[in-house]
Formats: sequence, C-alpha cells, structure tokens
Amino acid sequence: MQNASHWQNWSTRWSKLGDAQSLHGDLNAEKGATDQAREAWLCALTAFEVARRLIDEDDPDAKQISAKIEGGVQRLGSALEQNIERVQIARWDQSEISAYYVPPGDSEFCAPAVICVSREEERAETLLGRLLPLVVGRGISILVVSHDDVSNHARDLSNLFLSSCMDFLSVQPKIDAARVGVYGEGLSAVLATDFARSDSRVAAAVCDGGLWNRTRLLASIGWMTRTAGSNNDLVCTRRREMVWHLKCPVLVVAGGRSVVSVSEVIRLQNDCEGAQVDLEVTMPRMSAFPLREIENFPSSDDCVFRWLDRKLANSSQRPIQA
Repeated sequence: MQNASHWQNWSTRWSKLGDAQSLHGDLNAEKGATDQAREAWLCALTAFEVARRLIDEDDPDAKQISAKIEGGVQRLGSALEQNIERVQIARWDQSEISAYYVPPGDSEFCAPAVICVSREEERAETLLGRLLPLVVGRGISILVVSHDDVSNHARDLSNLFLSSCMDFLSVQPKIDAARVGVYGEGLSAVLATDFARSDSRVAAAVCDGGLWNRTRLLASIGWMTRTAGSNNDLVCTRRREMVWHLKCPVLVVAGGRSVVSVSEVIRLQNDCEGAQVDLEVTMPRMSAFPLREIENFPSSDDCVFRWLDRKLANSSQRPIQA
C-alpha cells in the first residue's frame, strides 16, 4: 500500500509538470508564438505519458491522465506543420475504422511512413500522444491504429485490415509507397510479424520475429508429446522458419514490456546470422526511480525510429507529384 502511494505521488508530480507545460503552451499560442507553444505541448505529452506509466492501469487517475493526453493531441492538431488527420480506413465488411494520420512535413520529396499499432487495451490516441514528440520534424509519416480494432478478428482478417492501411498510405501524394513499415509492441508485435509475412509491400517491420507463435506452438507440441525442451534441433529449425518468411528487415524489441524475452531473441539472432536474415535486436533502456525502474520510453522509441529511418532511407528520393 505504501509503494502504491509512493508511485501515486510521483505520478502526480509528472502530471502537474504536464499541466504546467500545457498552460505554458496555451499562453504562447495566445501571443502567436506558435513554435514555442508547440514545443511546450509536446513536452506536456511526454510528462503525461510518464505519469500514466507510474500508476496501475486500473487506478482512478489513469483515465484522467489519458484524457489529458488526448486533450494535448487535440491542441497540437492545428498547431503542427504536420496536421493530425482523423481518417477512416475501410474494412473487408464495408465498415470503417478510425485511425490517426500524421503526414510528413513540408518537403519536395516523398517521405517514408509507418503503420503503428498500439499495445493491447491501449487507445490509438495514447500511442499517438507518445509518438508525436518523436516524429514531429522527422520527415516521416505515421498512421496510428488501435490494437483492439486490428486484433478482434481472425488472423487473415487482421492482415486484410492492415493491408487496407497500407493501401491508404500508398495513395497519399506525399508518401513513397515503396518505403512503408509497420511497428507493433506488446501483442501488436505479433500482428506486425503476421502482416509483414502476408504483405510483400512492407519495407521494414518492428515486430516479435515470430517468437510468440513459436513459443505457443512448441509448448503445445511439448504438452502433447511430453518432450518439451528435449528436441533442440526442432526448436532451432522452427525458430529459423518463423523469420525466413519475412522478406524485409526486422527489428525485435526484447525485455521490458515486450512479449519477447532477451534470451529467446538472442538465440533467434544467432540463428539468423548464418541464414542471411536482416534481423536486429534492441532492448528498452530503464530509468531508475525510487523502489523500482521504469522503461525510458523516449530513448527506446528514438532507438526504434532511428532504425526505421535507416531501413526506410532512399538515396534516390522521388519528388512529390503536383
């Protein structure tokens, strides 16, 4: 109980810091200092995300902090050079799902884009609030969708919806359709793997490398045959097969809140070295707080997007068509 109160106090501090930055942004906006207002609002989003992570998801204050994040996103919607657009993505059953599209900034060349799928039980607005400070001014576009909107269907239907997201980005005039990646974390990393396997247009994938499904499969085999962990050759073969079907570069995030353990992904990386599979691994950095550590998400997210920048780079940039 004392620990919960301690984290509540830390969360309150960060939430108040976010409030102060939001107010600072509002005052600058009233004076016409758009750049300063934008910077303050982006700082507020980061502070609110820290506050959200310091308390349990079922804490009564969690909803209030999430509401502040969504309010910050709305403030930024008209203040960015990269206007935030709420778009509708068509599904296979003729219905539509809302997503958030952040086009690239002003440039004479077409830019890369990334389909970003939120964690399970995380709203798209929450992930958008976290990523905006990272992507603004980066020369990259994002399309943010909710895990629940993608995952509440059979695997093939989930892939169909993500293919519809790819279709949407491919026809945007500022987007280079040959440089579109996918990014998922938590169980969305599993969805990103399946999608990268099913759609050859994916140019880079931040995913689980197939490890989640492999683990479930081997556990089932072990349960049925009572030989769990006894056939190393089968394990290694199955691990390699999972990534051989991925034709694009892959980044696997291990540890922290990832569904992939560090030991699993290191073994996978070793398997891939001799198979000429372009697979890299990153582990979230942790920041020390009294009593425990939490993920340093700004640093980790920057690492992921620097990898995406590198893999989606193009030396022969295509001019935007008028």
